[in-house]
Amino acid sequence: MYAPFFDLNNWKTVITSGSDWLLILSLVVMECILSVDNAVVLAAQTQTLPTKKEQEKSLFYGLVGAYIFRFIVIGLGVYLINFWWIKAFGAVYLFYLAVKFFFFEKKKSKNPEVPKEKPQAKGWRKYIRISMFWQVVISIELMDIVFSIDSVLAALAISENPVIVLIGGIIGILAMRGIAQVIMRFMKKIPELQDMAYFLILFIAIKLFLTIPAINIHIPNILFVFVLIGAIAVTLVVHHFNEKKKANKTN
Repeated sequence: MYAPFFDLNNWKTVITSGSDWLLILSLVVMECILSVDNAVVLAAQTQTLPTKKEQEKSLFYGLVGAYIFRFIVIGLGVYLINFWWIKAFGAVYLFYLAVKFFFFEKKKSKNPEVPKEKPQAKGWRKYIRISMFWQVVISIELMDIVFSIDSVLAALAISENPVIVLIGGIIGILAMRGIAQVIMRFMKKIPELQDMAYFLILFIAIKLFLTIPAINIHIPNILFVFVLIGAIAVTLVVHHFNEKKKANKTN
């Protein structure tokens, strides 16, 4: 399952391929946009720690853990994605995520705020007798495991090369952790980007479902890159018209 990670020729092919880097950048964009809520939760979790040094240290441990879990999940995913029923289940799950967002979650606030007060310990934290620092680290790791499953499933639907998925995930996680506040501000200015991300999830679900043996239609990976570029362009146009409508209403 993990042999492709240690194949130097595979790494060389990916690193020297322009089309593979376009796919990697696409995965990074998807990871950053879809992980805004994750960044908010991370910020809330670290606020329970008393010092900035401990907050930064917990995020660093969480980052290391995120990379380890991502490596493990990608290896398992590369193996499991070869079974047609896993592909069908994955496609249905991604379709569910998109439908859930458009019909249920959009009704909620689009601009989640990081709580200003330190949240009280709840759930498993009340019963585990370890330091607050390690409680926060464990919470971050548990969230990373859940998030890894969604991200890797969507990424493997775009490309089944684990090296491409791993590089995209590494850069995406680092970008999400490093510029979370910037991404959140950007999303507040252009909230339509979140709609665009879930439209892409819907496209990925269809792409994955079409690959099951009964249908056996393979949409070229590079097509996803063009769909992403087109979706970003359309999103910016829609945002422009929405802002124009708001300005006209105000006037």
